[in-house]
Amino acid sequence: MSHDHSHTHNHSHHKADFTKAFAFGITLNVIYIIVEAAYGLITDSMALLADAGHNLGDVLGLLLAWGGAYLAKTAATKRRTYGLRKSTILAALFNSIILLIAVGAITIEAIRRMINPEPVGGTTIMIVAGIGIIINTLTALLFIKGREKDLNIKGAFLHMAADAVVSLGVVVAGLLINLTGVYIIDPIISIIVAVVITVGTWKLLRDSLHLSMDAVPGEIDYDKVKNYLSSIDGVREVHDLHIWAMSTTENALTAHLVMPGEIEDDKFLSKICRNLHEKFGIEHTTIQIEKHPQSLNCKSKIV
Repeated sequence: MSHDHSHTHNHSHHKADFTKAFAFGITLNVIYIIVEAAYGLITDSMALLADAGHNLGDVLGLLLAWGGAYLAKTAATKRRTYGLRKSTILAALFNSIILLIAVGAITIEAIRRMINPEPVGGTTIMIVAGIGIIINTLTALLFIKGREKDLNIKGAFLHMAADAVVSLGVVVAGLLINLTGVYIIDPIISIIVAVVITVGTWKLLRDSLHLSMDAVPGEIDYDKVKNYLSSIDGVREVHDLHIWAMSTTENALTAHLVMPGEIEDDKFLSKICRNLHEKFGIEHTTIQIEKHPQSLNCKSKIV
């Protein structure tokens, strides 16, 4: 029986490189949220308050992602043999829950405003939300270089890019209010913002819950991985194949390969690990070689 455990650390330097980006983006957005919420209260604009709530949720998301990325770099211990890598997944899960709670509050208030529309300042809404477009776009650009290599960075980029679009919607609401004098447009835009948040958050909730249950990451095709392992010369059977996410940027795999012939050396196992990383993005691999099919010590079954 042979084992090989290969580690490839291709993500930690990306996290370190974006520490300043996280800090700058969060600071910039917190200042904007305070200003936007203040003007939302002054002008009695539900659209501004809804957008401020949305931005607050995204800032919390950035904080959670930053914290999760930091914790994921902590060393393994005897009690936590994988370290705290999974904190990035838990951060995404908590972030989605917080955002959905915020959506509920925005929706309730928007419905109340639709029943009893209140006058709002369209010009003020346009100016404040226009500043939001600039800030959200600038923040998104901070993460544009790393979005292809780190799911956390990609999530931050997409969130802030979406915020810029939402802020554009608020500007449109202010313009329409100025042109028509119809104040119900304000809560209607708030409902649209809530729907946008819900659509994005639902996928985040689903994916983070999926990964927290050690399911196969969405970007990895289980059958293709199994077919690759089965195609290796000398492999008669593949069983006990498990693929899961250790964090939002690192995937792991364990598998038993039945090879009745001569036991291969470490170079053979290292080649498998390297190919799994290059073909499927799996960084941590453990391969067990067996001489006979369905060894008595292997009880799990994939259906």
